[in-house]
Amino acid sequence: MKTMVNLVLIAALITVLSLSITPWALAQGMEDVEIEVTELRESVYMLMGRGGNIGLVVTDDGAFLIDDQYAPLTDRIVAAVATVTDQSIRFVLNTHWHGDHTGGNENLAERGTLVVAHDNVRERMSTEQLSEFFGRTTPASPDGALPVITFNDEVTFHMGDHTVHAFHTPHAHTDGDSIVHLPEANVIHAGDVIFYGLYPFVDGESGGSLPGLIDAVDRIAEHVDENTVIIPGHGPLMGQRQLGQYRDMLATVHQRLRTRIDAGEDLETILAAGITEEYDAFWGSGFIPPERWVELLYSNMSRDTSRDHGHDHDRAN
Repeated sequence: MKTMVNLVLIAALITVLSLSITPWALAQGMEDVEIEVTELRESVYMLMGRGGNIGLVVTDDGAFLIDDQYAPLTDRIVAAVATVTDQSIRFVLNTHWHGDHTGGNENLAERGTLVVAHDNVRERMSTEQLSEFFGRTTPASPDGALPVITFNDEVTFHMGDHTVHAFHTPHAHTDGDSIVHLPEANVIHAGDVIFYGLYPFVDGESGGSLPGLIDAVDRIAEHVDENTVIIPGHGPLMGQRQLGQYRDMLATVHQRLRTRIDAGEDLETILAAGITEEYDAFWGSGFIPPERWVELLYSNMSRDTSRDHGHDHDRAN
């Protein structure tokens, strides 16, 4: 497990670093990426390459993808799908708008795949997005990459023996996150609501918030039992126990940070307090180091306090 976590953290770091380079250089850097296919349940798989973890559901009515990583990897992703089914990829559902989850949209659409996402995903992909935290600007996506089917609260696909149910979790990692539940298989794809083994990126500039992230984890927990397999957006596979650990870490850090902000402490004082110290060994080796993560959360909570109050998050489940 430790080796698996380390490999995933390295991949996550490469993912974030790659966001600031040109598409040509990005393609060159992905020449050696291989797509690993892991069977989770009969006809349900996880694909790992570079970027967000991909879910795959194979049915007699076609293949269903959850996220599609980067454009230069599309051919390899399609080839990986072909190792487990001769069905074409009928749908791809984007769990949110970030490029390591939507980069293959245009390529797949050209092959006949229908792209599905929350309304806010299409809206954000349609316009230029600025991230001050990472110091980069993401241009609007071409029309061919945009979701052609969008939804507000939830959407359900009935494909063969599988039900694919996606529901929106507002103001979590972004304002357009979807959780995908496969009830027959007892599998959940959490998108970037969950980064397991590394501190999560809470994209406040895209409408995300730490309280919303905790709310989203609580929504996931409603569908989880001791046999559930959870695919995180980044990190190794999880179960009920690991979900509880993640939730407790988020709630504890939120409570500590909120208390100090309400007391009028500035960022320098909060950083010196080491509010994440006991979690850093496990969660702090990812692409966002502990102090930088606290800085991100502080910035988000200071920007929009309306999303941070009135929630009962500060308890462990």
